[in-house]
Amino acid sequence: MAKPKFAYLLLKEHPYGREMLCQILSEGFVPEVIVEEDSEIGDEEREKFLKRIEGKPIAPTIEEQATENGIAVVTVPIHNSEEVMPHLGGLDLDLIVFGGTRIIRGEILDFPRDGVVNSHPGLLPECRGSASPAWSVYHDIPIGSSTHFCDNGIDTGEILMRREVPVKRGMTYEDLCYETLVLAGVLMKEALMAYEGGRWNEMRRPQGESEHPTFRNAPEEVLDVVRQKLRDHTYAHYED
Repeated sequence: MAKPKFAYLLLKEHPYGREMLCQILSEGFVPEVIVEEDSEIGDEEREKFLKRIEGKPIAPTIEEQATENGIAVVTVPIHNSEEVMPHLGGLDLDLIVFGGTRIIRGEILDFPRDGVVNSHPGLLPECRGSASPAWSVYHDIPIGSSTHFCDNGIDTGEILMRREVPVKRGMTYEDLCYETLVLAGVLMKEALMAYEGGRWNEMRRPQGESEHPTFRNAPEEVLDVVRQKLRDHTYAHYED
């Protein structure tokens, strides 16, 4: 199969989306268009994520990567069908790739021929929702990232790929957030390579159920426990 024609959606200049775009461009997967959400909530999410990976390297800006690769960038106030679909309607898309967005539902999910895919910085189905590395340490869930199809639930669509991050003693919460961010981009790149190779049908599988709820942002008291467990090496899934 040929490389997919796809649109790339993300919150404006989100570090998660910058890394993922860098990863997929490195293998020649160039989106037809980038649709970024410029909103107060998007700003809050970006700053929250920057704090989680404080001190770590960040991929070039979306503006820089788009200019270098000749990709059109469209800015919308929110990623919903009313705002986004006018920019996609004339495109014959195989896929839509999410590179760090809010929850998106509706016509956008039904538009591309072969689906909408997302990479999540947690292992699915065990760790759905926000702040996955924090909740993984807190509940002693293995840490990793997953690439999955998007449906109308939250991180509930069929899985394409998932992989654990090897957690070593001495790693910090910021280390884990950064490692899952990078791995999420790598998995999206590998998923698109598998699409090009015609392997998605053999890879996709239902998630199954999780014993945990869908997580929301971790409050400070949870982060305090997470950091203490990492300092004391009491997290349950060290590789050594």
